[in-house]
Amino acid sequence: MKIHLLFALLCPAVACASSPFDGTWKVQTDTVQFSKKPDIYELKSDIYQCKTCTPPVAVKADGTDQKVTGHAYFDTVAVKVVDPKTIHVETKLAGKTIGSNTLTVSDDGTSLTLSFKDDSGEKEATGTQVFKRVKAGAKGSHAISGAWQSDKLPELSDLAGTVIYKGTGDGLQMSWNGQSYDAKFDGKKVLTVNDPGKTMVSLKRISESVVEETDSREGKVTDVVRLSVAADGKTLKVVDRNAQRGTTFSYEMAKQP
Repeated sequence: MKIHLLFALLCPAVACASSPFDGTWKVQTDTVQFSKKPDIYELKSDIYQCKTCTPPVAVKADGTDQKVTGHAYFDTVAVKVVDPKTIHVETKLAGKTIGSNTLTVSDDGTSLTLSFKDDSGEKEATGTQVFKRVKAGAKGSHAISGAWQSDKLPELSDLAGTVIYKGTGDGLQMSWNGQSYDAKFDGKKVLTVNDPGKTMVSLKRISESVVEETDSREGKVTDVVRLSVAADGKTLKVVDRNAQRGTTFSYEMAKQP
């Protein structure tokens, strides 16, 4: 009786109650639904442009670090032309590599494969995304030029696609690859720990199994993310509305044993 009483005093019912979000969740790549808005690139006359980046990027494609402004996760971009169908793009923040992409166009020019390395976390996360061409590039431009629609995500490393959530009764904790937040359902912003982009997070509880997360940087909302746990507790659906680009994509995560 004394043991049970002591436990009750140390662990109030609200704080100790399990949450449907509790657990380790892994992205199911075959459930990803991409935005219909294409990405637009151009590489011509040794100038690389990402026209749909926010804000747009335009740098020399000479393999050296080129300064850019207005981006939370990088302040330099280096673009190297590997061959007529392939380029390599590396981004850095304060001299530290944050990520790199290798973009390769298929021989028939109809698809683009982007292999990425994400170094924003504690360890390197990797994956591959495939796009289909929806518009040709300008005459005389590199093969990667044109408009590309995201089609599928055939590869995503376990590290890249695994997130841990823990309910705290009046809030939610998140952990991904060395980054984390501990926010309450009061709408107040908290900083994402170890995030190079210094993302601020605020949470709103819609129901016991649905939470809305609002991300912002420098006072501007970047994403509104709805997290919904299925009735059987085995699946977590994520719907991310990008406020800067006006796009939405979604995917499901499976609860791990």
